[in-house]
Order: sequence, then structure tokens, then C-alpha cells
Amino acid sequence: MTGIPLLIAAGILGYLLGSIPFGLLLTRVAGLGDIRRIGSGNIGATNVLRTGRKGLAALTLALDLAKGTATVVIVQSWGTEAGLAAAGCAVIGHMFPVWLGFRGGKGVATALGVLIPLAWPVALVTALVWLATALISHYSSLAALTAAIAGAGMAAFVSDKMTAWLIAGIALLIILRHHENIRRLIAGTESRISLVKS
Repeated sequence: MTGIPLLIAAGILGYLLGSIPFGLLLTRVAGLGDIRRIGSGNIGATNVLRTGRKGLAALTLALDLAKGTATVVIVQSWGTEAGLAAAGCAVIGHMFPVWLGFRGGKGVATALGVLIPLAWPVALVTALVWLATALISHYSSLAALTAAIAGAGMAAFVSDKMTAWLIAGIALLIILRHHENIRRLIAGTESRISLVKS
């Protein structure tokens, strides 16, 4: 398989792997019910954190990140362009999973996961920016927005053109998915998070 059919196959595989809703599955297994009925209604690690189960939130984060990394590692053997297609579709799959009526997460952890094999220096800087912003501001959404912009900016200088454009596109998707959070940040009504024990 080559050309367009290969890219389509890569995209489909990326989407399917990315659409696995680990936050929803883990909270159900833990007996917490439907995570979409808790907090923001999001299926990602930040909302799982609002259940008070920090270990479960950490596991959700790790698995959402891992599915992004695994997708790229698997598909990169098909070629560079296939790897990029799968990476982008994995993030889209997390954001818009068909199994959940196309209402998924914000894509931050999965985006970081695809960055690790695509451009690990960008992934490292992105993760550090997210952590620093979250620790200072206690806003997960602000940390995500800052990290997305920082990652796209760095990729423009250190990555090849195709990878840089993909990372910029992912950053734009993350920003768009945070439109409600941006409005709440401006209004001063955004929920805060705590990453350390009080």
C-alpha cells in the first residue's frame, strides 16, 4: 500500500487509537460513574482530577499520552508522512470520538504523546511550560493554551516544515477546543486545579 490509500489507512488507525476514552473507562471501572456527568463533563485527566482521585487522574493522563505516542511509533514505520497523518488523526480522535457522539476531550495529553516521537525537544519544552503554568496559575486550561502556543512556536524553528505545520495545526485545534475555557478565564470564573497535596 502506498500513496493516498496508505495515508488514509494511517489516518484511520490513528483516529481509532486516539478515540479510546481512557478517562471514561477508568472512572467507570473505579465505580465513579460517568465522568461526563462530573465537573466540566470532559473525559480527560483534568476532569478526572476533579473526582479527588489523583492516582486515577495520573493514570488517565499517562494512557492518553501513551496512545498518542504508540500511534506514531507504530505508523512511522510506514513512512514519515503516514506517521504525521496518524499523529494528527490521533488527536482528532481524542477530541471527537465516534463512540461518544464526537464529544471527547481537549486533546492536550494525546498531543503531547504524539510530540514525543515526532519532536521530543518540542515535547519536553511543551510539558515544562504546561507544568510551570499550571503550578503558578492553578489553571489547567491556561497551561494547555500556553503550552500549545509555546510548542508550535518552537517547532517552527527546530522541526522540518511538515512536522512544524502539523504541530501548529494541533495547537490551533487545542485552542479552539478551549473556547469556553478562554471565555471563563476572561470572566474570572474558570475552575482551578491542585497538582499537589494540600
